[in-house]
Amino acid sequence: MRITIDEDRCCAAGQCVLAAPEVFDQRDDDGIVVLLQEEPPESEYENTRNAAALCPAAAIVVEE
Repeated sequence: MRITIDEDRCCAAGQCVLAAPEVFDQRDDDGIVVLLQEEPPESEYENTRNAAALCPAAAIVVEE
């Protein structure tokens, strides 16, 4: 699994951080998503998929 994010699309909702805190974080100044793990471990696959599905701006792309 490989994750990419589109910071320009991010609306800083924070759903990704709630769903997969080991993979995503948010910048302190504006809340834009920060990718912590571009290639998360298999143990985080389900959480990462959920985070992408929950993103209201569709800023997270999951490549399997």
